[in-house]
Amino acid sequence: MKTLSLDSGSQCCPQVCLSSTAAFRHSAHFLLLRGRCLNVGADFNPVAEECLSRAVKLDPSLVEGWNTLGEVYWKKGDLEAAKTCFTGALQQEKNKVSLRSLSMVLRQVQPRGGNDDHTKRILESVDLARQAVQLDVKDGTSWYILGNAYISMFFSSGQKPQISQLALSAYAQAEKVDPTASSNPDLHFNRATLFQYEEMFSSALAGYSRAAILNPEWGDPLEREKQLVDYLERVTDLIENKGKVKARRLRTMLSSLSLSALGPCASPQFRSPSGRTGSLEPQCFSALKQGTNSGVATMGKVVFSLAPEGRMAFTFGMVDSEETCCVVMVYNTADSWGALIGDSVVIPEPHVKRHSVSHKDKTFDIRSIRVDSPLHLIINGKKQTVKSQIVASVSYKPQN
Repeated sequence: MKTLSLDSGSQCCPQVCLSSTAAFRHSAHFLLLRGRCLNVGADFNPVAEECLSRAVKLDPSLVEGWNTLGEVYWKKGDLEAAKTCFTGALQQEKNKVSLRSLSMVLRQVQPRGGNDDHTKRILESVDLARQAVQLDVKDGTSWYILGNAYISMFFSSGQKPQISQLALSAYAQAEKVDPTASSNPDLHFNRATLFQYEEMFSSALAGYSRAAILNPEWGDPLEREKQLVDYLERVTDLIENKGKVKARRLRTMLSSLSLSALGPCASPQFRSPSGRTGSLEPQCFSALKQGTNSGVATMGKVVFSLAPEGRMAFTFGMVDSEETCCVVMVYNTADSWGALIGDSVVIPEPHVKRHSVSHKDKTFDIRSIRVDSPLHLIINGKKQTVKSQIVASVSYKPQN
């Protein structure tokens, strides 16, 4: 807009200036409303981008204009532009919509400085989501987005149980303060993904099922539910049949299982995953208690293996010297890593879990050992190399 100078001899007066400003504000508001209407669809609309860009140029104080333009750029796939818009809105006014939108964008922008930059973005994302919650503790959407931010933090910072609990608590709070949050299929799907990773299989199946009911057109929840049921069925069958390995072959395999398989675990200098230093005492599966078994190691021969689906656990079954079969779920494995039938596997300080699962007309009762990294295993007397591990990146994205 051309600036008029009173010194130029013009007849401009305050009333004229005010009238001109009001006209532009009205025009900006009209463009905002039109842009919002055009942005209702799921796909990017270039006319919405044009309207909203003009609106914020005419009136940079339009917080809603910046936020809606950020959504348009997000649909366009221009995350940096979306980030700029949400930041621009926050420069005008601190508001929950901009804070939580910026939190989501930061988790999707590709890091430029490696793992350190990615971790920094995740931590900033969590902080922004917390600020959104603090502005309105009764907003279920803000609590839901905080839960998602905690899930990202969980997978990017060592998968600490306390962070997982923070995510679950945020989802629960979303449902508590906002009854409509219980009808959000994304919430149920994302929480179910975390439940599955934590091996809370009944809760995971219930969550996938609920998400599918709430949005029948979204195929991912039904697919995940079916995959998990199929997985539990296959594991149950393979355990009962000891991997379908014939008795003679199994006896031959076990005949070569000896204390020498303990490898470094037999050394007084061995350092366990828990940080304990000292040799480990070998124990059969039947002697293991639920939870972490400190000071001991269990070993056996691999009789079956299942490749991970959806970046969850690499699963294998092994039989010990008593011919008892137990399933082992190994997390954070590289795609190229695996345990082969016939391998001798030692698990230091095994963490034993019992899964009693009921879902619809299915029931499962499985005893397993959870291993958080292949680096904790001794296979054929040898420790695993760093290349065997990769940090899990589980998909929990919303449907749109």
